[in-house]
Amino acid sequence: MSSSNEKLRWGILSTARIARRNWSGMLGSGAATLVAVASRDIAKAQAFIGEMQAAAAWPVKPVAHGSYESLLDSPDIDAVYFPLPTGVRKEWVLRAAAAGKHVLCEKPCAVSAADLREMIACCEEHGVLFMDGVHFMHDPRYTRLREFLDDGVTIGPVKRITSAFSFRAGDEFAGSDIRGRAGLEPTGCLGDLGWYCLRASLWAMDWQMPVRVSGRVLDAVTHPDGSATIMGFSGELDFPGGASASFYCSFLSPEQKWLNISGTLGNLRVPDFVNPVEANDIDWEINYAREHRPKDTGIKIEARMFVEFATAARAETPDRRWAEYSLKTQILQDGCELSAKLGSPVAIDEVTV
Repeated sequence: MSSSNEKLRWGILSTARIARRNWSGMLGSGAATLVAVASRDIAKAQAFIGEMQAAAAWPVKPVAHGSYESLLDSPDIDAVYFPLPTGVRKEWVLRAAAAGKHVLCEKPCAVSAADLREMIACCEEHGVLFMDGVHFMHDPRYTRLREFLDDGVTIGPVKRITSAFSFRAGDEFAGSDIRGRAGLEPTGCLGDLGWYCLRASLWAMDWQMPVRVSGRVLDAVTHPDGSATIMGFSGELDFPGGASASFYCSFLSPEQKWLNISGTLGNLRVPDFVNPVEANDIDWEINYAREHRPKDTGIKIEARMFVEFATAARAETPDRRWAEYSLKTQILQDGCELSAKLGSPVAIDEVTV
């Protein structure tokens, strides 16, 4: 394990597309060194490294591994990033934690909250950090937005939260993209996009859990093997005290990623809550007053994630707050999925965890 004054040494388990963004995030953070990339086919790992080095080069080229086991056995790796598909990720997170590696996990974190509890417990047992890869949690504008929500006069008590995250996938998406393969990503757009909406609702409510959730599959594609990919989903959350939230996510609607929080005294809108969109120059809007985005926002939010990860991992006791956020989000996702299957709302304490 590296000392508290050194950069965390990272390995990436899988060459999935999302790993490209976090390669750059590690490089831009100043808090990470990418040591290795693993694939079950070493040629894929080598090709991935070659492609990424050409675009954003590390001073020392990362090493390619032809097996996940080989990377996890490496003594020169402190933390592992997991862009593996949700359906196969649990085993490797458990192995990484048992090997003493900190864990950065793509979302949705697990197939179920029960599995995620096991993954988190293993990390805690071995004294390593668990965090999910939700970049917007590390966006500095949310520190300022939290102040508005907490000052009691700008927004007031929250009454309603609405959010949407969608993009228009191609006609072959459900058959060609990994997110359209139900065996690997069993919750489709609910896990891929709805996770962000659920996380934003929890954040807006200062991590208070709802008492009841409901969900509805709006669009789905059925595959020849009988499995189905959720292509459109809507959900509703009811919180204690009368606040509520709704969200929409879809692989079939044009790109949108907005969040709206209505209180008794004001209204807050974030037009690109998942990540800043370059074409948009508005950070947020309160009532009709717009806050323009500064030209220099510092390092990108994916890089900030690796800075915060390093800080949390180097603490005397790894910060459990991040695992709690993940578990709460997973429970809400499970509840919405169960409600859609049952065709009726589900009390949150009835969700199997």
